[in-house]
Amino acid sequence: MFTGIVESLSKIIEIEKEGTNLNISFESELIEELSVDQSISHNGVCLTVVKIQDNIYTINAIKETISKSNIGSWKVGDEVNVERALKIGDRLDGHMVQGHVDEIGVCIKKTEHNGSWIFTFEHSKNNNITVEKGSISINGVSLTVVNSKTNTFSVAIIPYTYNNTCFKNIKRNDLVNLEFDVIGKYVEKIIAGRNL
Repeated sequence: MFTGIVESLSKIIEIEKEGTNLNISFESELIEELSVDQSISHNGVCLTVVKIQDNIYTINAIKETISKSNIGSWKVGDEVNVERALKIGDRLDGHMVQGHVDEIGVCIKKTEHNGSWIFTFEHSKNNNITVEKGSISINGVSLTVVNSKTNTFSVAIIPYTYNNTCFKNIKRNDLVNLEFDVIGKYVEKIIAGRNL
């Protein structure tokens, strides 16, 4: 479980294909605080540290995870948002984020507004919904929805978030990992009359 409050950026230094899996190695300022078998959110995807050597740590992404997220588009040199798992008793500054990506979204518009930015994203017309002023996780960042539509929504980004997360690198047509609000997903399922 995570909060969507990014702790740091990790830089991809190697991507190795192993069967249908990917082993991805990172440099991170958090390296001294990491351990093997630890769950860490990488752009909103909960991934397990499988190896630490010197100042490099490695995660393993399986085919299922790759198919449900934008991991397949990651390249050496890219930076990703990282957050360690929530500790019981810590402040919850964002919202409850599971690290389970619901789908890949696409950035369809990025507009600067004299010190802030509005990003608009498109997602599929399935059962995932947003609500005005509700929460959403985009690449692991907890954000508030504005301008909620059937399959698009926008978020407003303050300078701190823009400069200290991967948002500064997101451009039109870029793919992002979307995790919709867990409470909203349960409510939608109940209203739709499906079994839990």
